[in-house]
Amino acid sequence: MKVLFISAEVAPYSFIGGLAQVSFFLPRALKKLGVDIRIFTPKYGTFNEKLYPTQMVYQGLKVPTGEKPDSGYPQELICNIKTLKVQKKDEPVVYFLENMEYYEKRANVYNYSDDHIRFGLLSRAALEFVKKHEFIPDTIHANDWHSSYILNYLRHSYQDNPTLKKIATLLSIHNLYHGISFDHDHASEMDFDDGKGSLASFFSDRFLKQNPLKRGIVNADIINTVSRTYAHEILTEEYAPYLYNLFRELRGKLFGILNGLDYQEFNPSSDKIIKKNYSSSNIRPRQENKSDLQQEFGLNLSPRTPLLAFYGRLDGQKGLDLILETIDFVLTELDVQLVIVGSGDDYYRDFFSSLEKKYPGRVGTHLMFDSSLPKKIISGADILLMPSLFEPGGIVAMEAQRYGCVPVARSTGGLADSIENFDSLSHKGTGFTFRTYSAMGFMTAIVRALETYHSPNIWNKIIVQAMKKNFSWDNSAHQYLELYQKTCKFRSLALLSRPHFDFSKL
Repeated sequence: MKVLFISAEVAPYSFIGGLAQVSFFLPRALKKLGVDIRIFTPKYGTFNEKLYPTQMVYQGLKVPTGEKPDSGYPQELICNIKTLKVQKKDEPVVYFLENMEYYEKRANVYNYSDDHIRFGLLSRAALEFVKKHEFIPDTIHANDWHSSYILNYLRHSYQDNPTLKKIATLLSIHNLYHGISFDHDHASEMDFDDGKGSLASFFSDRFLKQNPLKRGIVNADIINTVSRTYAHEILTEEYAPYLYNLFRELRGKLFGILNGLDYQEFNPSSDKIIKKNYSSSNIRPRQENKSDLQQEFGLNLSPRTPLLAFYGRLDGQKGLDLILETIDFVLTELDVQLVIVGSGDDYYRDFFSSLEKKYPGRVGTHLMFDSSLPKKIISGADILLMPSLFEPGGIVAMEAQRYGCVPVARSTGGLADSIENFDSLSHKGTGFTFRTYSAMGFMTAIVRALETYHSPNIWNKIIVQAMKKNFSWDNSAHQYLELYQKTCKFRSLALLSRPHFDFSKL
């Protein structure tokens, strides 16, 4: 099986969020299964050439823009393709797309007014490279809207190419609405994009207004989300208000696969970032990590006081409105401490800054990105607050459980799939969950957790059960391999022009 994995960000070369982690770990797990998987990603201006020296694979790749000769815009953009000079046998080949104007001059991965051109270029360059290179994939695996363009190009601009038309496609949706530069949800009737037909030329106004994710959904052979629950949720108006009807129409080719966790990277028994290492067979050193965390955030050194924490984007998606609505009551009526780490919306930053001043010694904050803090938090805090409005994958919940930090979370998306709600009768479970997005539901889950915390034997059992859960990428990789095989079967059937094929029978 040959797979071209196309992604806007890939750790450690470009790292903004969860997509970069998936793009790093999943291909490696698939390569262990014998998949010849290769990654295609831009080479941004922040790429560290000294740390990761590269070599030329293809120089002067001409990528069509779709513009006409009299448009005043270039008909082609010139790119280079490079790979790492030192290629480890157990790691996938990474193809880096070079273009000075659209990647190397840019300090950031996202949030430019011409992102639609930058990522349209990524997709079309990948196909032009496949046309001219010896690596012909069986399946192209696109991720989120940034690489969804490739699915449309493949079926409309390259449909007559005898080699490319045979390539099967998988679209992974990590976050349905994150980062699209044009407001497709509230587009006028004139700007509405039905997701069908060919893409406009790069520099036309119409190209910006065409919805790449919708077009990817329409043209992909198979679609998956990063959890089974999220795959069901996006069939509803609540979670996909402008796309749920399309998902319902195509539900036969919609699947859910929970993300994994790299057990070497996230291993509390050998992690060099945390103060004291520990394991599920000896959790006592966690207490020293808790004291270290209290000291670092200026909290009172109180070993038996429950230490609650939140880390992540300061964004409404993360359920911060519920924290704002309940936290004063929690801090006033209950003996707890709170640590907040994250960057984002100034409204939330200001609130948590004032909260720290209001409750000295009980609330600590670090309102900017710091890559070392998340592991310190989950190795020392007792409870991680995750009242998310929606959470497609929920990798953070897996990381927390791996380190014995008990999640209090809304049962949505990947959180529902990865957290086992604690049962007070059987004492089984790895966290405390609530369903309805409300302050009352969140508050009830917090109280349940705190009541259980004060029964140390039961609480320690929850910690051990959480640490023993298996979130290995190996599990996810096997499921993705099955999906790749499904995509190839469907592509073969589609080429035979069978109009009403039942996807569920694949």
